[in-house]
Amino acid sequence: ARAAACLGDLRGNHLPVVFPTDLRPESEEQAYAVQAALHRWQSDNGFGAIAGYKIGCTTKVMQKILQIDSPAFGGVLEGQVFRHRANLPFADYQKPGIECEIAMRIGTDLPPEGAPYNQETVTGAIAACMPAIELVDNRYGDFLSAGAPVMIADDFFQAACIVGAEVTDWRNLDLAAVEGRTFFNGKLTGGGIGSEVLGHPLQAIVWLINRLAGMGRGLKAGEIVMTGSLTAVQWIEAAPAELVISIDGLGDVCLSLE
Repeated sequence: ARAAACLGDLRGNHLPVVFPTDLRPESEEQAYAVQAALHRWQSDNGFGAIAGYKIGCTTKVMQKILQIDSPAFGGVLEGQVFRHRANLPFADYQKPGIECEIAMRIGTDLPPEGAPYNQETVTGAIAACMPAIELVDNRYGDFLSAGAPVMIADDFFQAACIVGAEVTDWRNLDLAAVEGRTFFNGKLTGGGIGSEVLGHPLQAIVWLINRLAGMGRGLKAGEIVMTGSLTAVQWIEAAPAELVISIDGLGDVCLSLE
């Protein structure tokens, strides 16, 4: 609880994450316990409830950048989910970046009792897919020195999500083959395909629900899950910045940092 309050205060005041030594989580188990306490602290202190989850390190390129060999998840605050377009102040972030993602809205509860889940059993629970920008923020400075437990406790770089129009007939798409592209001030700066995400974006949902089930938790109808970046993160060094991601068959979404 003390670690969560420390994190919540830093986040609320747009400050870098620096943990006192005695509060620093040292294991993944401790990190997720602090993260859950942070979500309770945020809800109790007027920052809003959790609207869903982001999954990080689902691609080889991001695992290489972060030097982590498995996925990790964080919470997404309801007040930080934007539709279609967002205009946000650059100064509110330490070192912002964007990721090109497929977001999914859960349509049917996936309770922990149903585990282990697989791609077939989660497919029916996905109500819609959307193109999405995840706004990430390097609040850690040298994130490799900060270590995975600190980043997990702090929702793994999560800052905001911008999701596009819902595509409910997404089953007509081959999500493993769709291509996503990142544009920075009108210039193409990155691209990748769905199979970069654990072989198939739905496998990210499988990983998340089984990880949550191991904690006695599940996914609920209405929650949004960011499945992981198809491309390397695009760090933004200065404003103004106009950022667009486009995903075949799903559409576009835009973020302006001012």
